[in-house]
Amino acid sequence: MDPNGKVALITGGARIGQVVAAALANRGCSLSLTYRDSRDAAEATAQAASTAGVKATVLRADATNEAEIVAAVNETLKSLGRLDILINMAAVYQRTPNPDGAHWSAIQDANAKSAFMYSIHAAPFMKHGGAGRIINFSDWLPVTGRPHYKDYIPYYVSKASVAALTEALALQLAPEILVNAIAPGPILAPPNLTVEENAQVIEATPLARWGGAEEIAKTVLFFVETDFVTGEFIRVDGGRHLF
Repeated sequence: MDPNGKVALITGGARIGQVVAAALANRGCSLSLTYRDSRDAAEATAQAASTAGVKATVLRADATNEAEIVAAVNETLKSLGRLDILINMAAVYQRTPNPDGAHWSAIQDANAKSAFMYSIHAAPFMKHGGAGRIINFSDWLPVTGRPHYKDYIPYYVSKASVAALTEALALQLAPEILVNAIAPGPILAPPNLTVEENAQVIEATPLARWGGAEEIAKTVLFFVETDFVTGEFIRVDGGRHLF
């Protein structure tokens, strides 16, 4: 699929999402940007897209609220006239040393259920248009099949659910819609990372560096532009899974 002249709905997506949005806008793709709390980031991204010469709209939507998801999809169609690409980036990354049912439900809803709901509500419009792309975000750990870190049970399982969802949707929505997933590893260093923790990440990464958001944007563009890859995962992790 050529992104030029198409419309992409990007959920969440502060920081890395801003780079992904810019990459699509620079290829002539209009944007619908949803946010829950990061309104300033979404509006800055929309302004940058307008500068690049494409249309952009900003919508507040809680990714765990189905009514708000339906409204966001409908408003995208109303404002931009079509919907070709869905990028499910909305997520919660939370350490839970002593998880309970509330942790489980909140993280599953934010990471897995949100991707499911956005997909099923966007898919009919993509099918009506004859083609579509759905790109989900999992994590390098569950895609590799290694929990590796303690205290992240709900998060790990939620991202494993996204991987399973990607395969199931790819089969269900073929042949019009291609569904794939990106499984990031060390992309952006957290702001509170210590020198010692950073050294540990570098040592455990064969490419010996953080990847940067641009590597995610390149992978998104691949999944948008391919016409014969579906139900796949790409680990963008600098080789972390090899250890």
